[in-house]
Amino acid sequence: MSITLADVQAAAGVLAGHIARTPCLHSRTLSEITGAEVWLKFENHQFTASFKERGALNKLVSLDAAQRAAGVIAVSAGNHAQGVAYHARRLGIPAVIVMPRFTPHVKVEHTRAHGAEVILAGENFDEARAHALQVRDERRLTLVHPYDDAEVIAGQGTIALEMLEAAPQLDVLIVPIGGGGMISGMAVAAKAIKPGIEIVGVQTERFPSMLCAIENRMPAFGASTLADGIAVKQPGVLTQELVRRWVDGIFLVDEGDIEAAILLLLEIEKTVAEGAGATGLAALIKHRDRFVGRRVGLVLCGGNIDPLTLADVIQRGMVRTGRLTRLAVTLRDLPGSLARVTAAIAESNANIEEVHHQRAFTNLSLQETEVDFVLETRGFGHVEQVIARLKSLGFDARLDND
Repeated sequence: MSITLADVQAAAGVLAGHIARTPCLHSRTLSEITGAEVWLKFENHQFTASFKERGALNKLVSLDAAQRAAGVIAVSAGNHAQGVAYHARRLGIPAVIVMPRFTPHVKVEHTRAHGAEVILAGENFDEARAHALQVRDERRLTLVHPYDDAEVIAGQGTIALEMLEAAPQLDVLIVPIGGGGMISGMAVAAKAIKPGIEIVGVQTERFPSMLCAIENRMPAFGASTLADGIAVKQPGVLTQELVRRWVDGIFLVDEGDIEAAILLLLEIEKTVAEGAGATGLAALIKHRDRFVGRRVGLVLCGGNIDPLTLADVIQRGMVRTGRLTRLAVTLRDLPGSLARVTAAIAESNANIEEVHHQRAFTNLSLQETEVDFVLETRGFGHVEQVIARLKSLGFDARLDND
């Protein structure tokens, strides 16, 4: 079954007034950093903080009266679950969401809060999907697939319509790929409106399923990824056809690239992106030379990141940029020595976050001790100033971030 611009435009009419028409804004700072003219589509501003609402609603509206009365079922551990549950309740359609047993409690409760019946089944997505198909057949429910469905794809494609209305000068769209629903719909719409536009997909190095499918090779998967929203092992059949036809290339990014992109978006744009939502920026930065001087649109497709994960990303980012650092300082184990070191650090305008005084687990002599300091600094240049100041006072100080 083919998807056309008319399908996407019809979906836009269905969605009008029922989902957020999210901002698509130019980022001057990210443009300066990357050398491209960067525009951001803030799909993390949707009510459920994800683009998934678009396809879910378009699919639900397409159901006939009997299907609506019987209800729908979906398999998801995240954004698709919330999008289906939220709009099913709005439309008065009973919804069942099947989630793997070890889905984080907060995601389960958010889905239940939208009025869906949640069934926890299976150790992973594939087992949960098998159970969902069994429940579908037993209860005669309609499956709302997260990506391999014409109405879902058309709904996701409305993102491209809005981006090209806001910024018709765009040369490139960089779009995250999981199962391929979003990039398929966006590519169909964008290429029809502006045939010369380039559509580039992004996957993680740990879950390169679509890239491998397009290249006809067997993928190797990692255990996990920060971009769990696009950690799909089996892309769709329909989406593969559309990606082969309309998508110009697929880039891979690693975990460090994603972490750095999340932190940049938080610091520069003051917006929270989940791992999948930050992969477009990660690809733009990693392949900067490929996009210099071009007008690039990025889709921040979701913002549902666990707060503890976000805290870890921030802290690790501070370490990578030298704004949080650990120094190992060797000093004489005498009264006043530690005070002299802390005074020198204070004089250098660094802030001490933690101090670990090490006496037993060391090869130093009994007259010496090693103290680990975790410091807040302005960057690696500032760290070098602190080390130089300590060495000038006779202390052996070294960076110890490993």
